Amino acid sequence: MNNIRALILTEYGGPSAIKISSIEAPTAGEGQVLVRVQAAGVNGLDWKVREGYVRDAFPLQLPTVLGIELAGVVEAVGAGITQLRKGDRVMGPRGGLGAYADLVAVDEANLTLMPDSLSFLDAAALPVASVAAWQSLNFAGPVQAGQRILIHGAAGGLGGFAVQYAHQAGAVVFATTLEAHADYVRGLGADHVIAYDKEQFEASARDIDLVLDYVGGEVLNRSWSVLAEDGVIVSTASPAIQANTPAGRRGLWFMNTPDAARLQSIAEDVAHGRLQSKVNAVVRFDELPEAIERNRTQPQIGKTVVNFSL
Repeated sequence: MNNIRALILTEYGGPSAIKISSIEAPTAGEGQVLVRVQAAGVNGLDWKVREGYVRDAFPLQLPTVLGIELAGVVEAVGAGITQLRKGDRVMGPRGGLGAYADLVAVDEANLTLMPDSLSFLDAAALPVASVAAWQSLNFAGPVQAGQRILIHGAAGGLGGFAVQYAHQAGAVVFATTLEAHADYVRGLGADHVIAYDKEQFEASARDIDLVLDYVGGEVLNRSWSVLAEDGVIVSTASPAIQANTPAGRRGLWFMNTPDAARLQSIAEDVAHGRLQSKVNAVVRFDELPEAIERNRTQPQIGKTVVNFSL
């Protein structure tokens, strides 16, 4: 039996609910390739799944392997594969959970070839945040020049891409972040940076057409007051937003869907310097539980990536 490392969620709870275990290696099914993972991105969904916050949106049978995005090398191909070959360097979302393992079976449709100039670490930071930022930004309708957009969590992996996309579309971008991260967010193209540890965003953000809520909780609750009359909030952080939307307001819950063509375009833009992607920290596989907890408790710039070869 060929066993591999994997990060397993055994029950819902805190950091002790996940552990590194040895599991049987998967095989590639029809339409899938087997990827030898070189790096994987840490995401807020990791701890939200761990805590059970999104169990209704993402029902699971435990135990299960965590992790939602990866970069690696195709080790084997299943039946019906038409585009990828053994040895290809690929990146993509898992299309569910399971990326924190040495070998992962992934649908070919979810994967794209990595640009030659991108490292595995840089590639692993892109599949979820970069595509989800694009999709959530346009979820309520295409972004228009002059539109007033407020982005919460603007320094993170998701928020950082959203700021850049909104700026490139000609929107007026309001962005919340820690004061220590303000210069970084301003450099991404935000027109108005609000340091939430120094002031409340309601003091300067008004008549907002679109709020991108990547934070949730009381930040979402306070955001209704800054909307324009026909404004909308799109949340990736609060599955209950539609049930709790005030009368006369519009609130949408967003879930990312794989889009290999969009990811390939974004990766090329990153490789050629047209978009910024920030890898803030690189951790070992055995440091994953602590890295996931830091994602929950410590706001950071960009992404944390796990290097499987360390």
